[in-house]
Amino acid sequence: MNFNQSIFKAYDIRGKVPAELTPEVARAVGRALADFLPPGEVALGRDMRPDSSELASALSAGLTGQGRVVVDLGQITSDMMYYAVGQYGFAGGAMVTASHNPGEYNGIKLTAKGVAPIGEDSGLSVIKQTITDDSYQPPSGDGTVRSLDILDGWVKHALTFAPNLTALKVGIDAGNGMGGIIVPELQKLTNLQISGLYLELDGTFPNHPANPLVYENLKDLIELVKANQLDCGIAFDGDGDRAFMVDDNGEVVSGSVLGALLSEHFLKLNPGATILYNAITSKIVPETIAAAGGKAIRTRVGHSFIKADMRQHGAVFACEHSGHFYFQDNYNADSGVIAALCVLDIISQTGKKLSELCRPLRQKYLDSGEINFDVSDKDKTIALVSEHYSDGQTDNLDGTTISYPDWWFNLRPSNTEPLLRLNIEAENPETLKQNLEVISKIIQKSIDSKY
Repeated sequence: MNFNQSIFKAYDIRGKVPAELTPEVARAVGRALADFLPPGEVALGRDMRPDSSELASALSAGLTGQGRVVVDLGQITSDMMYYAVGQYGFAGGAMVTASHNPGEYNGIKLTAKGVAPIGEDSGLSVIKQTITDDSYQPPSGDGTVRSLDILDGWVKHALTFAPNLTALKVGIDAGNGMGGIIVPELQKLTNLQISGLYLELDGTFPNHPANPLVYENLKDLIELVKANQLDCGIAFDGDGDRAFMVDDNGEVVSGSVLGALLSEHFLKLNPGATILYNAITSKIVPETIAAAGGKAIRTRVGHSFIKADMRQHGAVFACEHSGHFYFQDNYNADSGVIAALCVLDIISQTGKKLSELCRPLRQKYLDSGEINFDVSDKDKTIALVSEHYSDGQTDNLDGTTISYPDWWFNLRPSNTEPLLRLNIEAENPETLKQNLEVISKIIQKSIDSKY
């Protein structure tokens, strides 16, 4: 089959619809996934994008065409997919979503039995090759489809991570993404006083992109928290598996600070445990883990890599700067709502404000946030920046990280978009500002082909 192979990323399938990702490709993915997975039923879910239903139907046709029983979960969050595969012992699952990407994109996240990741090095390349070669196995009979509603079970499972919740006042911005379906359940099952923003499912994202990593997309939530004197705010991404938080003062809590706070929490519950952090989280994360008596292990960015590493190291928790948080007791899978509930539980237990809990974790380091550059020759650009900083300590675990005693930066190609991503952290604002300017100029010159 001829198709745009660039839609196969490091840990999922993602592209523009219909130019790159079509129902025909989705059907082929379904067929190849059916051949790849062990025997058993296959879960299927989708987000709220206008074309997700058609793509999910095509995926289902591919799966059933190979003789599989498809368990249709309907419109769900991505972390609900992981829960379903783990809870019900399905052979695997597929989730039609492009997460935080703009509305013209869509994609497919794949999961194997036991909620094992299917990434480039763990099956995705095999699936791509099967489609490329049209080398499917003979069908094992006619497949069927059955429906399953898991929303109530999922939210009750998530709430097991937060047994001490009090009647906190919380703002939730779902960004018109799938996180909106969780809010009525939380209102029903807890004493939380929730003020909602953009809870209606709308894959055209009429209010703002459902990407909480971008500060601009948090402004409405910040205003809601301030205006209503809420205890905190929670922002979900498009498929609801990622969460960012705003404290009681309306200040954004970075993914790294949340990761450090949650690391302390899980080390109190599991003394001496192993916790993973990705290559571009703040140094405050491994420092906090070590201070709390845990073992910190650095890993690559991306859910398929982290889930595999969690199994390998027996980690109880893992965090990413981007708002992905992983839990051993959640089948080693990531969940935005579980992360947020854990933070609410910490606030409830301690009686402290979120700003107070975060203050010591925010004081030591300053960061640039993630800055994206549209670069055609990413390898050349990374090489030029690396050459300029050749006197620093370099590692290439994920992109290039170069470290100095009082600052460091990471430059890496995105796994999901045609972008080069830059993160810088320093101990003082002058060092951060100066090196951000230098690196940005080198990248811009590379883009302008002046080198």
